[in-house]
Amino acid sequence: MKILFTGGGSGGHVLPIIAIAREIRKFSIKKDLEFFYIGPKDGFGSLLLSQEDIKIKNIVAGKIRRYVDKKSLFENFIDVAFKIPFGIMQSFFYIFFLTPELIFSKGGFGSVPVVLAGWLLRVPVFIHESDSIPGLANKFLAKFSTKIFTSFPRTTEFDEKKMTLIGNPIRKEVLGGTKEKAIEIFKLTEKKPVILVLGGSQGAERVNDLFLELLPEIIQEFEIIHQCGENNFERVNSESKVLLKEFMQKYYHPFPFLKEKELKNAYAACDIIISRAGSGSIFEIAAVGKPSILIPLPESAQNHQVNNAYIYAKSGAAIVMETANFTPHFFFEQLKILFENPEKLKEMGEATKKFAKPEAAKDIARYILSYLNLIFVK
Repeated sequence: MKILFTGGGSGGHVLPIIAIAREIRKFSIKKDLEFFYIGPKDGFGSLLLSQEDIKIKNIVAGKIRRYVDKKSLFENFIDVAFKIPFGIMQSFFYIFFLTPELIFSKGGFGSVPVVLAGWLLRVPVFIHESDSIPGLANKFLAKFSTKIFTSFPRTTEFDEKKMTLIGNPIRKEVLGGTKEKAIEIFKLTEKKPVILVLGGSQGAERVNDLFLELLPEIIQEFEIIHQCGENNFERVNSESKVLLKEFMQKYYHPFPFLKEKELKNAYAACDIIISRAGSGSIFEIAAVGKPSILIPLPESAQNHQVNNAYIYAKSGAAIVMETANFTPHFFFEQLKILFENPEKLKEMGEATKKFAKPEAAKDIARYILSYLNLIFVK
């Protein structure tokens, strides 16, 4: 039996797929399940998927650019006239010979050819929408789907008969960390509150730059675990060594990317999390019960990160700091105010329980296995 996954190719698409695949394997009575992924070429995503024994097929995938200038109009014409049709043909060929029982799509431009080809071949399609405002691809593909899962409430753009609120799938493996293990992994001093800074799988340059600018000052009061991105790590690491005196460097721990073992223990040890406002990050932060400051990416499609952040902040679990207010000293002052009020931090941590949906991956796996008439083993 074969299940086919597809998505846009970013960590936000790939990590939920991994979480769902693990849950399906865990609870299905059939142990001969095969998982496949069709999508645009992406080195980071391919590495993660291959580690889960998910076989990968790459396709050409065009996209629609919503900003208007001569270059984007030309690129849109090339993508609509050539890339997307070619991607559909590639996907049709792969799906025809793979004969999957079901397609699960995480959205993004890379999923469009796969879902359309699957629909033409009458393969059932399940879609998951991570964000509070659906992406253009999922809005278009919803009409070709059998089932639509959403992460945030009040997602009105979809057919209510198809839609189920489920949350964003997270990997259970990032929930079981301990402070003791974190002290061992990160060589934490235990002398200061710990800040965990997450810039996403590719890092966040503006977040990195702000912390570098603040580093000599902020490190006097806090210890920092900083995921700064594969592309930014060398620069951040070398600049931090210039900025910090040698005796202060033990309080700063930069990493290009936190693997599951590192991330779960960083979550356990930190006192607050600074993060972008992608759906995956928000639901992981909620699941680990930590207060957070969210810095939504202003360039995110349809401003979805800003909407995600404010919907989450309504629960009382987070503070939102948009780019216009994200200046070094204002941020540092807000951080100090929070830590001068430990009761407020405790309330924020408690508020995460109102929002967290740590069973989302398991619930989606249950739907998939039930639809395929496989007995779900509890």
